[in-house]
This record gives sequence, structure tokens and C-alpha cells, in this order.
Amino acid sequence: MLIEKNEVLNRWAEYIEDLFQDDRQDKPHIEKPIEGPPILKDEVRRAMKMMDHGRAAGPDGITIEALIALREWGISQITDLLNIIYDNGEIPEEMCKSVFIMLPKKEGATECSLHRTISLMSHLTKLILRIIMTRQTETRDIEQSIWFCGG
Repeated sequence: MLIEKNEVLNRWAEYIEDLFQDDRQDKPHIEKPIEGPPILKDEVRRAMKMMDHGRAAGPDGITIEALIALREWGISQITDLLNIIYDNGEIPEEMCKSVFIMLPKKEGATECSLHRTISLMSHLTKLILRIIMTRQTETRDIEQSIWFCGG
């Protein structure tokens, strides 16, 4: 059993690294960003409504409630920011960071594997991911309905 604070922190870092390590030999590489229509304010509004309220903030300290409180001005600013990210295909490094929290599955758990690992990410990151996922789902649904109807 590890007792020293630094030893415990190092063990957790090692455990998380092993847990989330990408072992794929051929990692995806995109030569050119995927092109699509600009993100609309309505898409941002819809994505914000779909997000769970009362959730912990990510590393940036911004909650969905704080974003909603900005009203129309905030939606315009968020839409502009997400369009910059969407157009250049690169998410800023700060938005890619997560905070990992370990919750014991049972009282007194000492092994790393006996903890539930949750990660807190930026709500702005969640917004752009939700918008992209919604677009993909809608596109897939349209393609499937066309195929099903014989079009």
C-alpha cells in the first residue's frame, strides 16, 4: 500500500495513463478538415437545451448555466467561437483538457481499479461535440430514409 502523497499521485497518474492509452497502430490522420455549413445560433441553442444542468464545471470553470446566463449575446459569441474551431479543424488545447475524479465503488477501496473514474471536460467542448454528433445523426437518418424509400 502506498502512503506517501507523491507515490499515491504517481500511481493514479500511471493508472489513468494505462486506462486511456491509445494502442492503435494506425491512428487516424485527417489531411483536410471536413467541410460543412457554418454552425448556426439555433444549433447552439438546441445543444445548450440538451445539456444536463447542475453538472460540475470542467477545467475552465464554466458551467452550462453560466453560458445560458449570457443570453443572446453569449450565444452569438459562442457561435462565433465554435465556427472558428469548426472551420480550422483544431480544438484549442485548453478545451481538450479534462479533470479526472476517482470515486470509490465501495467504502474503503484502496485499489485504483475499485474506483469509478469520471472526467470533467469543458462545457464548450461538449457543445461543439454535441452539435457535430447531432449533424451526423440527422445526416444518417436522412440517408437511411432515402435508402428505405427507394430514392
